[in-house]
Amino acid sequence: ARAFSVPLQRPADCGAHRYFDSSRLACAPCGAHQRQSAGGSSCVCEPGYRMVFSNGGFSVTCEKCPENMSGVTQDGWNCISCPKGLTSEGNCKCPNNEILVERSMDGILLNEALCIRCNGSEQSFSASDASGSRCVRCEKTFIQVSKSCDCNTPNILTGGLCFLAHEGLPPKGIASVRFAQLGITLTSAWFLKNLQSSAFACWLHSNLTACQALGNMCVMNMNSLSSSSTDACGLFQYIFVSTARVGIVHSIPYWRHNLPWLYYGDQPGLASQVLEKNHFPTTFTFKGTDKDVKLQFIAASFDAAGNFLKWQSLEGGILQLCPDTQTKLNAAYDFGTTYQQSCKISVSKILLDFANPVFYDLFLEYNGGNGQQDLWAVPVLNLNLQYNEKFVNQGSNMNNWLLTRRFFLVDALSGKENDLRQPPRVIRIASKITISIRLVSRTQRGTIYPPLVTVAYTDVLIQNPETQTVMVSFTVSYEMNQSEAQIQTDIALGVLGGLAVLWSLLKTAGWKRRTGSSIIDLQTFFKFLLFYAGDLANVFFIITVGTGIYWLVFFKAQQFVSVLLPLPSQEEDFVTYVACAFSLKTLQFLHLLVSQLTVDIFFIDWERPKGKVLKAVEGEGVVKSTVAPVSIWRTYFIANEWNEIQTVRKINPLFQVLAVLFFLEVLGFSNLALMDASSSLTRSSESYVAPWSRILRFGVSAALWVAIAILQVIFFAVIYERFVEDKISQFVDLCCVSNVSISL
Repeated sequence: ARAFSVPLQRPADCGAHRYFDSSRLACAPCGAHQRQSAGGSSCVCEPGYRMVFSNGGFSVTCEKCPENMSGVTQDGWNCISCPKGLTSEGNCKCPNNEILVERSMDGILLNEALCIRCNGSEQSFSASDASGSRCVRCEKTFIQVSKSCDCNTPNILTGGLCFLAHEGLPPKGIASVRFAQLGITLTSAWFLKNLQSSAFACWLHSNLTACQALGNMCVMNMNSLSSSSTDACGLFQYIFVSTARVGIVHSIPYWRHNLPWLYYGDQPGLASQVLEKNHFPTTFTFKGTDKDVKLQFIAASFDAAGNFLKWQSLEGGILQLCPDTQTKLNAAYDFGTTYQQSCKISVSKILLDFANPVFYDLFLEYNGGNGQQDLWAVPVLNLNLQYNEKFVNQGSNMNNWLLTRRFFLVDALSGKENDLRQPPRVIRIASKITISIRLVSRTQRGTIYPPLVTVAYTDVLIQNPETQTVMVSFTVSYEMNQSEAQIQTDIALGVLGGLAVLWSLLKTAGWKRRTGSSIIDLQTFFKFLLFYAGDLANVFFIITVGTGIYWLVFFKAQQFVSVLLPLPSQEEDFVTYVACAFSLKTLQFLHLLVSQLTVDIFFIDWERPKGKVLKAVEGEGVVKSTVAPVSIWRTYFIANEWNEIQTVRKINPLFQVLAVLFFLEVLGFSNLALMDASSSLTRSSESYVAPWSRILRFGVSAALWVAIAILQVIFFAVIYERFVEDKISQFVDLCCVSNVSISL
């Protein structure tokens, strides 16, 4: 058999003197005096050689430059004299603030390259651009500070900006970023370049983008709030405290002019006030217009440099890293629909799709009256909060939480150590995002508390991006205070449990009376416990069925939202009740089985002998007449009929199971157990399917089982036993006709 395999080669595997031939998907050698290009897919001449012919790939011809013209022009086609030296690539170089000129105004190549100094005087204020090919106006901070394009001492040059050295400047920032999960602290190239300049520009000039960039670096450093640190968050807090006089935005005390809103404040207990003191000023329904059943989330997005990008609606999967259809992604914001999405994503795909981080300030849009659309700020709980002495964003105690505002999905920027053009050493990914919607207690009009976004980040050390994967998830959950429902369940359990005790005592007393004993001994106590186990199992069954039907009816049938389904963590008591009912009922079954196996059944034939039979007396040689005995086959026949009616029921078990499965799977009643507001029995294959609710699944199944069982009992009692056959009555009639009694 012929093999269709080829070796795997990448451009990085080719080395300095080979290039990657895309037509062969393999490395190929370069010609004489040639080396691999920067992209790796062609060859270029070595320093000191000019191109004579080039057709791409290896089709390059190089020629050595003469000794008096050892430099090569920027385009690589000509030799030129370089009076101020050569670069490592063999091109001419010029000092700072000078531009390289290789051709005259009409395009004629010069024999000797010129380095023309940009005029930095007051009339021009020009300096060379980053490429060194043209003169442009120098940065305005240079002009403001030194009246020139130079930033000489004692002025401070940082991040390409010039600042006056005077008292009151923010302290020198720490350009390190800590990745706590990996135990790594590295010096970020992005922080090293922009941290100090952003802090100075924000403090001295109230530069909007600089303030936003400083806030973004604080978010990349996981909102650390250490009083002894001068990291990005420390510099932000320094400016925040020092600018109290400039005023606040929209009457929000935590939002200063010119600064981004990063924190809700560091007062203990503030989180519970933010999340529970005020209600969201609109109501939601399950059956109404789109605005009544949709959560209108909108986010202000910024890039890492602090530039405002745009307002973005979350519909369309902005925060969902897992790919899916548009319909399913938008279902995340249908009110009342519990949304869960999780998948594994390749690190290489993350680096490709999220090369530059985007930061989000999340709001919930609502109608504020008079046609004005207003926004409600959505708080963020960062589970990776670092360096904080007072707050721990873990657990359910809101008083220990520090709420923030801004977050990102992927940070592949702060983990770059030496060069921003190189891939990062570490990336940070929002691996778990949860939007929690909580219903106000005892509401009848669908009033909710402000939503909460909980974000958990994962630090990934880059080793082999092609094989590394990260598990990410996105969840929208709905919850309400279940304490009142739990109290009602406990009351019902207590009352019915007490009645079960009385009923078990009566059954125990009846058993003692039948045994003819009046002494309460250990056997009596165990008998009571066995009776009580069966009765308590019935109590748990009644409680669980009632609970399931209650949530099924009141959740699915409501128009204005007044109840929400328990979360999976809140269903633990319900699951415990079901387990108790099953265990206790199993114990009752074993007790019943043992009782049936050990019981003595007496069949008494009251039929008197009729007639006489002749019987020879052995040894005497005579024949005598005796009374004819009653045939034992009469008793055998009754016992056989008794045995046959042991499995007679009021319902047909096979029909019961098939009917329940028919209603659940064929007619679609199982869709009623989904954690969404829809009461439809059919779902489109293109629509999002919410996760199952264990309470609703039990409620739907139990309701169908009980309903079909009741219908069968009615059918057997009213129709079948009356017009077809009643085996129990027939057996009683048989015993009466046969004159046979049964005693246990």
